[in-house]
Amino acid sequence: MTTTSPITAPDRRVTTSPPRSEPPRHRRFKPGAGRQHHAGPFAYFALAVVGLGSLFPLYWTLVAASRTQEEVLATTPPLIPGGNLFSNLEAAWEQASLGKAILNTFIVSSSITLATLFFCTLAGYAFAKMRFKGRGALMTMVIATLTIPPQLSVVPLFMMMADIGWGGQLESVIFPTLVSAFGVFFMRQYLIEALPYELIEAGRVDGANNIRIVWSIVLPVARPAMMVLGMLTFVQAWNDFFWPYLALNAENPTLQVALGELSASYVPDQSIVMAGALISTLPLLVVFVIFGKQIVGGIMSGAVKG
Repeated sequence: MTTTSPITAPDRRVTTSPPRSEPPRHRRFKPGAGRQHHAGPFAYFALAVVGLGSLFPLYWTLVAASRTQEEVLATTPPLIPGGNLFSNLEAAWEQASLGKAILNTFIVSSSITLATLFFCTLAGYAFAKMRFKGRGALMTMVIATLTIPPQLSVVPLFMMMADIGWGGQLESVIFPTLVSAFGVFFMRQYLIEALPYELIEAGRVDGANNIRIVWSIVLPVARPAMMVLGMLTFVQAWNDFFWPYLALNAENPTLQVALGELSASYVPDQSIVMAGALISTLPLLVVFVIFGKQIVGGIMSGAVKG
């Protein structure tokens, strides 16, 4: 008896080959990018050293303003505040007429800051997003003005202010600095990256004119940069000494001019001078405390990309 082997049906299972490995794509970020890195002891130590070094001049001003002339000029100067702070502040306030000086400085700094923000934002927007003949040449001329020392323009500017009749007046300090080349360049560079053309075109499609586009689109986008530029301009105008010292007089001074007159005596009292310097620093600290969060946010918005 012959036995035959059963006929087995062919295996119809479909076998799939393993997928081919694709070549590695170029990664935009390195592995670990975006992770939160924890600071070590050395980082905290470095930050503490930098922070203390930055605060020490202000602390020494407070110490010197609360001591007497002999204690400040001693061989071993004191490092702890004394008990003469309020008397020295009162003496500096009366001797230098700091009340009027602070008011004049606030008027000058606020006017310069507001005008700089307005004109520099408009000019930066024009150079960044508007097309017109000679745009590159004009921008080059604006940047070239940064290389000219301001001392070269002192004599003709002083003669011009005298011819207008603004000698000794606050207008002679305000109007020559209503716009800055640095502000125009700063706002242009920011708006090139932060303001897309699509937003401007969308505004034009909706029927908005240039004024409406600037008010509703450009200014909200430029607000972080305007906060930074405003703070830098205000601090510079508040601390400016050279041109106000030449343009103004002792009857109508700014704060730095008044402090210069306070220390111009033959043997100035350093404790009273430091008290005046402390008074001039306090308004800047108040401004930074009020607007510090917005200023830091404006600086970081230009550093972080989405």
